[in-house]
Amino acid sequence: MTPAPVIIGNATLYLGDCLEILPTLPKVDAVITDPPYSSGGAFRGDRAGSTAKKYMGSYGKPAAVDIDVVGDTRDGLGWAFWATLWLSQCYKQMEDGSVCVIFSDWRQLPNATNVLQAAGFVWRGIGVWAKPGYRPMAGRFAHQAEYFPWGTKGAAPWDYSLPCLPGVFTDAAPGSDREHQTQKPSGLMESICKIARGTAPILDPFMGSGTTGVACMNLGRKFIGIEIEPKYFDIACERIENAQRQQRMFA
Repeated sequence: MTPAPVIIGNATLYLGDCLEILPTLPKVDAVITDPPYSSGGAFRGDRAGSTAKKYMGSYGKPAAVDIDVVGDTRDGLGWAFWATLWLSQCYKQMEDGSVCVIFSDWRQLPNATNVLQAAGFVWRGIGVWAKPGYRPMAGRFAHQAEYFPWGTKGAAPWDYSLPCLPGVFTDAAPGSDREHQTQKPSGLMESICKIARGTAPILDPFMGSGTTGVACMNLGRKFIGIEIEPKYFDIACERIENAQRQQRMFA
């Protein structure tokens, strides 16, 4: 039985497993999401460890950082099979011509481009999030970027009335004030959400602390979010409600 959603203004938020909830949703204009990477280590034992240890690095330790990311311990093949399942269901819930954007790191990038196509999408390219602050790696190229393969459900005719969006975004990662271990900057997500053309909701099946939802609220977009971890779900609800409140104050 699908759990009842929490409705906050333009946002409809579900606590649960996206594979169970996705089939019950209405059509959406875009899927923009930052799923668990199941990365952060060269070996299986590394990937199976605490996500705080894998991803936090030198950041501070606010309370939310201690909440591990559910589903981040798969190996590469397991991740690919699992991602194909939920992306295939997303495909069914999307309007024709709509856009799917999924974040990845360098380790999962080949898998991410493959599963996007395996789910039925037309692969359109790879965007880059370049981080000004990064960990130096003596004698090596720094891991300074994360990536977002993107595609469309079928054809996407050119519309020359629309602005050209960049393919590289430079935004600083949240620091010690972050509320999720892999939290993306709100400004970055606002920029990426502008790829959605219609008026139907933007969907994030791995909502985390709700940054995609906050971006949608700031842009006046409808949003559907799903999160499996109750603590992160509560954080997302609070952040999205605060964003709604700010919009009402300055509207």
